[in-house]
Amino acid sequence: MPHAFDSEAPSGNSQCQSLLDESCGQPAVRGFIHHPDRPNGKALVLTHGAGSNSESPLLVSLADFFAASGFLVLRCDLPFRQARPHGPPSGNGALDRKGLQNAVSVIRKFGPKQVFLGGQSYGGRQASMLAAEEPHTTDGLLLPSYPLHAPGRSQLRTQHFSVLHVPALFVHGERDPFGSREELDSARKLIPAPTELLEVPKVGHDLGFNRSRNVASTDLPQRILEAFQLFFK
Repeated sequence: MPHAFDSEAPSGNSQCQSLLDESCGQPAVRGFIHHPDRPNGKALVLTHGAGSNSESPLLVSLADFFAASGFLVLRCDLPFRQARPHGPPSGNGALDRKGLQNAVSVIRKFGPKQVFLGGQSYGGRQASMLAAEEPHTTDGLLLPSYPLHAPGRSQLRTQHFSVLHVPALFVHGERDPFGSREELDSARKLIPAPTELLEVPKVGHDLGFNRSRNVASTDLPQRILEAFQLFFK
């Protein structure tokens, strides 16, 4: 069983437990786990973007909403964030994907029948690349703010889409400079698996859910949960 539920940390309107597990070797799995009161046999691993960590407000709220609906949820820090508290990824995406693979292995020890993998921005890109490389890792992907390209650049980050055989739900801000709706729609056609898009009006890459938790974003986690349940029913 995963190791070191060593403290409790506040998570939105609920309590969750911190986790540090090295049973799969390095990199370690570090983050927070949410246990549902009424498990539905499904689990979700969530990770963060390039400038954030597992305590980002969107991830915390998503974990709360999914756990309230029966999901076992692990939100975890990628290896680059474990190595240093601030700064961008180190450029070792393979190590970050190994960290996600270890996180999936850890959550499978709890015995869920299905395991989904998700990540915001950079975390979602690494999650989708892992799913393309190892399709049996996950039953599906949740991809908020997929970074289709750098702002102002044209080079697309879709090289692995043609070998991605895992269903994926994209969540996209209407004003996201990392890719337009039209660009994302075209990119989704490259994926030989079912995909769906939830577009969030009038917001950018942060989906309107920044650290101030403004009014425009308060219903977003619920909307994502509903779209996810409908897509993966």
